[in-house]
Amino acid sequence: MAYSSDEIIKREIIDYLGHEINDIKLRIFPQSSNDDQKLFSEGGLTFGFNGVSYGSCDAAWYVDEKWIDGLNGKEIDKKPVIALEGTDALNRNSGGNALYQRFHHALGAVKNGLVGVYYLKKGLTKIQPDLYGMAYYASQVEKGNYLITDDLNVVKELLERYNDKNSFDLFIKDYLEKMYEIFNEKFQLFYKGDWNEFAKKRSTIIKDDYVIKYAGRSRRNFTDGSQRAGHIAVGEMFLTKYYFYNKKFYYLFPKMTHEDLDLLDKNKNTDKEWFLLRNEPNVFIKTIDDIEGVDKNIKKKLLQIKDEPLKGDAFKTFNEGTKEIVSKLESGEYKIKG
Repeated sequence: MAYSSDEIIKREIIDYLGHEINDIKLRIFPQSSNDDQKLFSEGGLTFGFNGVSYGSCDAAWYVDEKWIDGLNGKEIDKKPVIALEGTDALNRNSGGNALYQRFHHALGAVKNGLVGVYYLKKGLTKIQPDLYGMAYYASQVEKGNYLITDDLNVVKELLERYNDKNSFDLFIKDYLEKMYEIFNEKFQLFYKGDWNEFAKKRSTIIKDDYVIKYAGRSRRNFTDGSQRAGHIAVGEMFLTKYYFYNKKFYYLFPKMTHEDLDLLDKNKNTDKEWFLLRNEPNVFIKTIDDIEGVDKNIKKKLLQIKDEPLKGDAFKTFNEGTKEIVSKLESGEYKIKG
């Protein structure tokens, strides 16, 4: 019998770490349970902050102390210490931005001031170095710390050091530095250590006080569940947000309009990915309607392919239109409405 990714991770956690270390207890549910969808303060494994739920985790460790849930302000007598989201994706031919898609699951814990761990079980492919960068920069601006690992010994070390605050904090500090080194090695090699080179390769425009990430998303991408574009869009959103954490972030969808946003806000308000895109602090979804000065012919052509997949003539039209838009946004001839 082939086990699912979740079941593999959960079995490994229990087998390797057990149910308790140094009076720090494990909360974990079998794959068949939906209890992980409940908030941690309600007995589950989901964390949120300031009214936004960030997705369920696979496991969490807690101590018997008072804790206030950052999502709803509820006080409970179980204080979470570490929240872990795990995946066997490295053994399942997943790579690139597919690995970003679960990044937000442990982010809710990090926003609450806890340690979030994204555990990717060792496999046929390697952890995308960008993930280390995303988590490193998230740790610089959020209340908690975010660790990326393919080794459960990292979690074991954290649990064993937890009761010695200096040792616990030092381990996290050193580990974050190692994460940065992994990220920076790729950044120097692939982007020549230059954020402008990064921008060219990652559909990004960098300005003094804001950054624009552009993508060919359409309304259908978010209404057709088979496309999973929402997961990809959220992953790319968090990558850009944390890489440029000191700037306002405009996420530009040139094939969409204000009408599309209104329709999605109305009909997809319970969709986790769309809710995150619309409610993440300092992130603003923008459409062709938000480009001040845009040529009417370019707008017309892009809207003619707004519901078409990006291939063939539609792909050519999109590339031609966005090339012109990007060039003039960079020069200042076009501007994004605030």
